[in-house]
Parts: sequence; structure tokens; C-alpha cells
Amino acid sequence: MLREHYLGSGRDSARSGKTIQVWDPLVRLIHWGVVLMVVINAAIVAKDSQLHLWAGYTMLVLVGVRLLWGVIGTRPARFAAFPPNPFRALDYVKKMRRSDKTVHLSHNPLGALMVYNIWTTLLLIATTGYMMGTIRFFGVVWVERAHELAYDWLLVSIAAHILGVAFDIWRSGVPLVQAMIHGAKRIPNDTPVE
Repeated sequence: MLREHYLGSGRDSARSGKTIQVWDPLVRLIHWGVVLMVVINAAIVAKDSQLHLWAGYTMLVLVGVRLLWGVIGTRPARFAAFPPNPFRALDYVKKMRRSDKTVHLSHNPLGALMVYNIWTTLLLIATTGYMMGTIRFFGVVWVERAHELAYDWLLVSIAAHILGVAFDIWRSGVPLVQAMIHGAKRIPNDTPVE
């Protein structure tokens, strides 16, 4: 069940609103754990190091746990709360163009598509990375190329994700980064919630 409480008063309109607990500790741990593993593999360790492999395996386990949590976890973490639906995403874009500021407790429809995109990309990176370490696929060019292309796509997706979060913060007034740290979304007064 979602916990909700109200902040501020009429005199303090900048801080007034309601705060709704949305992201549970496991969702937040997995999110930031995946971020850390991607940073380690993208910017810190050499591609052929053991740490690169272990960071990749750790990332794979984190994504696997998150996928399981999407079935059995808390309501906002479940796939049913943010199904990948391009038609809902298009409708959401139309509503945004009409200045609709509805806040989604889980991911908004565009964010949902991005989440599934990133998970799929991470799984492709992990799969091709594992394949490159096997006797059958070691040195196979298409596997190495698929791994590199998936990594490049991940970087594009991360940039789009960050821009999307920044835009949504500007549009809605909901501090989303803080919500992924402490789990609660602070929603301004008079803002519709879905």
C-alpha cells in the first residue's frame, strides 16, 4: 500500500504538496547498483579485466532480481504498474503538449518504454559479453560487434533517460532524483496523480 502524507502549509506554497512513498529499498538499491556497474565497466576498468567480468555478472544479477521483483514486488515496482505500451506513450506525449501535468506514481508511459529498453539492452550486453568468453564464440566478430553496438545504444539510452528525467522534473515539479534516493515522490498541490 502506498503511504501518503502532506507537507507544508498554504503560506509555504513552494514546499506544500503531498509526499507519496513509491520506490521500495530494493528498487532503489538495484537502480543505483546498475548505475555503479555501468560506470565501473564504462569508465574505470579495462575491458579485458576480471573486474569488468564481475561487474557485468553483478549487473546481470541485479537486472534479474529486478525482473523477478517486477512480478512479485511492491505495487509500483510491478510490471503491471508500467506496462510497455507505445500507444499510451503517444497519448502521454499528446497530453503533455496540451500542458497536462499528471504525475504517474510509477513510471510515466515514456519512462516505462525507456526502462524496458534499458533492461533489454543490459541483458543483450551481458549475453554477448558472456558469449565472448566461451570457446564457441570467442573471437567471433558478430558477437563482439553486437556487444559494442549494444553498449553504444546503452549510452544513447542513458543520455535520453537523463534528459527525460530532467524534462519531467521541469514539467511536473516532482524531484525524481530524490525520489530514487529516499523512495518518496513529492507531488505539488493541485497536481493530478495517476
